[in-house]
Amino acid sequence: MKLKKALAMALTVAMTMTGLVACGSSESTDTTGTGSSTTTEKTETAKTDSSTATETPAEVEAISLKVWAPEEDMEITQAMMDSFQQEHPEWDITWDLTVIGVDESAAALTTDPDAAADVFLLPSGSIPELVEAGLLYPITANMDDITALYSENALEACKKDGLLYGLPSTPNCWFMWYNKSLYDESDLASLETMMAKDLGDGVYNFSCTIHNSWYIEAFYYAAGCTLFGPDGEDPTECSWNDANGMAATKYLLDLTSNPKYVEDEDGIAGSLFKEGKLGALCAGTWVRNDLYDAIGDDLGAVPLPTININGKDSHLSNFADYKVYAIKSNTKAPLAAQLFAEWLNNQENQITRFLEVGTTPTVLAVLDVNEAVANDAGTAALLAQTQYATAQPAISQIGAYWTPAETLGTAIVNKELNEGNAQEYLDKTVSDITTNLVE
Repeated sequence: MKLKKALAMALTVAMTMTGLVACGSSESTDTTGTGSSTTTEKTETAKTDSSTATETPAEVEAISLKVWAPEEDMEITQAMMDSFQQEHPEWDITWDLTVIGVDESAAALTTDPDAAADVFLLPSGSIPELVEAGLLYPITANMDDITALYSENALEACKKDGLLYGLPSTPNCWFMWYNKSLYDESDLASLETMMAKDLGDGVYNFSCTIHNSWYIEAFYYAAGCTLFGPDGEDPTECSWNDANGMAATKYLLDLTSNPKYVEDEDGIAGSLFKEGKLGALCAGTWVRNDLYDAIGDDLGAVPLPTININGKDSHLSNFADYKVYAIKSNTKAPLAAQLFAEWLNNQENQITRFLEVGTTPTVLAVLDVNEAVANDAGTAALLAQTQYATAQPAISQIGAYWTPAETLGTAIVNKELNEGNAQEYLDKTVSDITTNLVE
């Protein structure tokens, strides 16, 4: 099918872009090396015994595994925990499943590593800082099987010095959902065209989350700004306070002042969209089922539009990385944790996750074996958007970006920033991002 081939090619593009993201560090070599060696030996034993383990387990070992999962994944994660236990009778597993969002896990791990989950999802962009802090365990079990499932570039996005620190679960990027009863697809190539359309009284045209530092960068990249240099590797560079950055800031001031725009805060965009009072919103695949349940076949999805800055049309270019399953470095059950992470991310469970919560898979064969995946509009839009996205910088200095960018976006949305003081705000934002160097 042509669509499946096209999606497969687009998936390769997605993996290629995020494959540029380096993940990790070799710090804490002694601890990591010992753990890797022990894990590899256990893995080989596990492979040797796998054909008989389900029939006559020699010994049952009592272990505990703590798992963090996003709220929308709780039910299916529980089911996957149950099936994993059935698959591995050699372990008597005491489970602890807690709701922790993907965007919260890195901070929670850093705050209290001992209380953190053994297995959890996190953005691949946070891996470098966590590895440098000695908080992630390298994945070494069943490497031949893992290598066969994903593209080389997808795995490279989570490697450092040849060690794998996460399993790529889904491309982590956002695009634009729209209501087909309010917009024709031909309206959606340009944000200016979208905002010019009259959708009726009480109906907003567009929503984004400018106050969120994972969204605001799309406008500055579109204007030609750089973050940590052109290749994302220079911790001392950010050009958001140059002429291009000023142009992007003025664009955002105009956009957020437009009565046809609504800032997405506390879920307001989703609520308005489901009521038919919003034409388009920015989000990822995680909202698909919720939106579809509300408006059905009127739900459409496309890449982000262009914006016109200084007479030039440029695509909004957001961060692209992965949500990955990772393991904390001080887990007391490293082999079981690795095999459970692999289990959560295998082909069957990726299809289950897609069908139940709309998560775009990364296992390459899924596009060929499941037509629902290949024909899904959200999946197509996500993969198409990766053509225009910018790989999230994979240096530890990215940790210094989030708060200043959020402060800038909040000032724009709340009208604390204006054309008169914009340069002052931009200078401080750049200073906070680049001078507080992360060690």
